[in-house]
Amino acid sequence: MSRKIPNANADLRGEVLVAIMRDRRDFGRLQDELWYRVPVDTAPKRWPPQWLAFYQTKIFGDEAWAVNYYGRVKSISVISRAELFPDEFRNPKTDRRYFQVHLDSLERLIQPIRSARGRRLVFISTTWTKFTAAEQINDLFDDSPLEDTLWAELKRLRIDAERQYGFPEDKPRYMLDFAVFCNGGKMNIETDGDAYHIGKEIAPRDNRRNNALATAGWQVLRYTTHQICEQMADYCIPEIKKGINKLGGLQSDGEAPRKFVALPEGEAQQLSLFG
Repeated sequence: MSRKIPNANADLRGEVLVAIMRDRRDFGRLQDELWYRVPVDTAPKRWPPQWLAFYQTKIFGDEAWAVNYYGRVKSISVISRAELFPDEFRNPKTDRRYFQVHLDSLERLIQPIRSARGRRLVFISTTWTKFTAAEQINDLFDDSPLEDTLWAELKRLRIDAERQYGFPEDKPRYMLDFAVFCNGGKMNIETDGDAYHIGKEIAPRDNRRNNALATAGWQVLRYTTHQICEQMADYCIPEIKKGINKLGGLQSDGEAPRKFVALPEGEAQQLSLFG
């Protein structure tokens, strides 16, 4: 049965769902019939959305690795795969149930929301405010005010980072708050809530996670709520910059590594020809 979705008048968390689009046939159905399917058993926790947007993968050529299209949700039905695709041969997914999300229309963004690294993503639940202001994929994430605070400062300082980055990349087991890629290594920055890593069950899990990252060559930095909110300029950012320099500087596409250097007029980023 279809359900009407409330108007997006307020800045509700999860009112926009960014979904992956990796099949031209699915995109054709979206254009012609204005619907998209989301498996019921893997749907995001923030449900239902009021808007759908679509992150296109490499098969879409010039439109790849970006959000180019979006639409307002008209109604949502729960339906089996057999009903969605009646001509499909029976297979293990035949009885799987889906949310069939119907749109009022499909609109194209004037300015695409791009992913610089061409990341693999599944769903991003975000707000209309973040969606309409986003310049890149990392601006969309809406999981933590602490992450937002650090991200705003990293972005202001042109410290390239990837938010909610899956590790390992081929089959993610852990989600990293921030991943920073340097010429001589990789850095994981975590914004830990004050009580997040307290307890007998949490400690062994964090230990395994840190060991896995260290084995793969990652440097891990962790910051508490107090440090993010009260010591950003005099502790968090200087430590991050030191770590970047130690790892050979930020690596940008087609550029030499960028390191942070102290100058009489203040700190600046400098290209390092020798890493």
